[in-house]
Amino acid sequence: MALKVYFDLMSQPSRAVYIFLKMNNIPFVPKTVALRSGEHHTDEFKKINPMSLVLVIDDDGFVLTESVAILKYLALKYNVPDHWYPRSDLQAQARVEEYMNYQHLDTRANGAIVFQQLVIKPRAMRAPVNRAIVDNAKNRLEKVMSHFENYFLKDNKPFLCGADISIADLLGICELMQLYACCEENIYESNPVVKAWVSRVQRRTAPHFEEANKIVNRVRGVYSKQKEAEQNAKL
Repeated sequence: MALKVYFDLMSQPSRAVYIFLKMNNIPFVPKTVALRSGEHHTDEFKKINPMSLVLVIDDDGFVLTESVAILKYLALKYNVPDHWYPRSDLQAQARVEEYMNYQHLDTRANGAIVFQQLVIKPRAMRAPVNRAIVDNAKNRLEKVMSHFENYFLKDNKPFLCGADISIADLLGICELMQLYACCEENIYESNPVVKAWVSRVQRRTAPHFEEANKIVNRVRGVYSKQKEAEQNAKL
């Protein structure tokens, strides 16, 4: 049976796995789960994932949640090129693991907070933005960008874990695109090293990067107009 992938491209991990599947020509049956409509909370979806979260895969009855586990599973099962998740070099593999363990409470957590506060709360929840929470998360993201520059990308490494792209880069870039969606890309574009890395990953993953981020671009357009209207109302 074909691999089934339950996802919503508004989800950062969904985009990372989608790009990975496309780049490696791994066939799959797309099963979209509309987060904005609450489809992940339905009884039907909870039978697949009781945690009510995307992303999920069903590989002929083997159901797996959590993007990091999914990416590693797919890389090993489909024997993709070694740079994605090194098998022949234990230290290279450990570098990919290092970033993937780091990102949960740093890149991912703080980027998600900014996006939730600026986009989800005012639009979906009709709740005011908590500027203190936004500012704290943005300050932490500045430190994350410093970690990118001075640790993960040090010594002029072109990608987070070495000379070629890995699943770590997909996870990292998809988290930063949440900032682009809410017009906060200056957080990473103000750092020349990180900005150059973003451009390299985008080029390396084209055209699948653009395809996966169409919804991000739409959200950015909506948010930009909303932000402009609010600013005009203050004049």
